[in-house]
Amino acid sequence: MNTKQLILATVATAALSFLSTSAALAEEAAAGPQPNNPVSAEWAENKAVTTCQWCHGPQGHSISPIYPALAGQKAWYIIEQLQAFRARTRADPYARGMMWGMAAQLTDNQITALADYFSKQTPFASAPAPIFGPKPEEIQQGKSIYNDGIAASGVPPCSACHQAGAEGSDQFPRLAGQHASYLTKQLIALHNGTREQVVMNSVAAPLHETEMKAVAAYLESLH
Repeated sequence: MNTKQLILATVATAALSFLSTSAALAEEAAAGPQPNNPVSAEWAENKAVTTCQWCHGPQGHSISPIYPALAGQKAWYIIEQLQAFRARTRADPYARGMMWGMAAQLTDNQITALADYFSKQTPFASAPAPIFGPKPEEIQQGKSIYNDGIAASGVPPCSACHQAGAEGSDQFPRLAGQHASYLTKQLIALHNGTREQVVMNSVAAPLHETEMKAVAAYLESLH
């Protein structure tokens, strides 16, 4: 066998090996993990690094105001939202356009593992941009609404559910440090009913957009 024939034979062997490996990986991916099998913390971290971080940032520290920060969010809330995305019961525009497809193939155990991973990351405040950020008086207005509500409109204090520092609880999600534009977008969706959540639909209904933005600006400023 001359040199040219040897090279061609080597390339052919490598190509067959690659195709065989690719087919095996494709078959494994199509099968997916069995729903009742445990999913490791290593799997969740790898998924967060290879997939989730492209939108939600490293360890869930989102730097884009389009995507929510997940670091330090309550695990139960992440589970609830991922299950809603998968079931297509959370139907606000960004959920339909982005998260329905992402959550469609996740098993319950995978969802739980991802929620556990992100909930254990240290949260941070996404500070407003120095030039285009909210004015101090807007943050102060938001703080007043958050702590005291708006009695004239029947809006209850946000702190009554989300806690004084907006750190959340076993029943209500963390809001502290979340992007203001993301929070405003969600409040608008809750206000107009494109995102359904019984408690928050009624809370957001009387709010004007300027009030939503003020509350969101205050929450973004919190650690």
